[in-house]
Amino acid sequence: MNAPRIAIVGGTGAVGRTLLHLLQERDFPVSGLRLMASERSAGRTVTALGRTTVVEDLATADFTGTDIAFFSAGTPVSARWAPRAAAVGTLVIDNTNAFRMDRGSPLVVPQVNGDLLVERPVSGIVANPNCSTIPLVRLLRPMHEEYGLRRVTVATYQAASGGGQSGIEELRDGTRNVLEGLPPAADRFPEPLAFNVVPAIDRFQDDGFTLEERKMRQESRRILGLPGLDLVATCVRVPVENGHSEAVVVDCERPLTVDGLTGLFAAQPEVEVWTDRVPTPRTVTRSPDHVHVGRIRVDPERPTRALFWLVADNLRVGAALNALQIAERVAEESRRTRVTGGSA
Repeated sequence: MNAPRIAIVGGTGAVGRTLLHLLQERDFPVSGLRLMASERSAGRTVTALGRTTVVEDLATADFTGTDIAFFSAGTPVSARWAPRAAAVGTLVIDNTNAFRMDRGSPLVVPQVNGDLLVERPVSGIVANPNCSTIPLVRLLRPMHEEYGLRRVTVATYQAASGGGQSGIEELRDGTRNVLEGLPPAADRFPEPLAFNVVPAIDRFQDDGFTLEERKMRQESRRILGLPGLDLVATCVRVPVENGHSEAVVVDCERPLTVDGLTGLFAAQPEVEVWTDRVPTPRTVTRSPDHVHVGRIRVDPERPTRALFWLVADNLRVGAALNALQIAERVAEESRRTRVTGGSA
């Protein structure tokens, strides 16, 4: 897998386009590129990686000969087509909710549990976690190792791009309408997002939580290997184009200090700690591939309780970048296997 043949399903969407940019930025070796989408996008041309690629109709595509396929076209599409791609030997990296709880498909954040990529998954599919889960567990892992996790309470402030390109367009159109005295639309989101906040992301469940909130609990437990972790979330959509923010409260087994926690976060790969200013979706664009954390506090009345604020680019850190880092780790393990086998 020195230079794998790549397919991107959903290559014309927000995450797919971000992935194409990242492949070039990170100089990921690609010997062949295929883009696949629904029938209405088939036939379009996309220029990326120094080549022009015609978008294929996923319904008639054959994955034979493709080494890695990134899926980012929605859960129903992945549920139907990802197993078919895996069945012909393609490693699928899926960015939807279709396989995150599937026992045969590891749910991976490379900085946390990348060791699961040493061997090919039973299903041939690696699941990419939720866009809010990824940055959170990257901070919770070292906290658990140093202080022990007891309870995590998180409120997310999620951007319109979490709803794809249509979410971005609805926010832009709605903002324009409000400024012109017209009613904003609410097609992609349950309520108009322009000049508003909407505490409802994904479908409501019978217990009153949304599927997004349930995903954060289930996925965090699985990635961290803590099946009993007490984690609750309230997920809110906010009128920001890109960049998810989270207010996090963590109760630990052992006392913390601000300096200790600040140093712990600063020592993590691709984590940027803010001390003089606060990170926001507008300011983190200077390092879009990092998890940004600020407002680090310890409750003065409860020294085992920490509070902090994190921000991450949800299209990159929360989706495309994590998927690509999975592919990079797979390629690294493949090279290591070849070297070990060659010297044996």
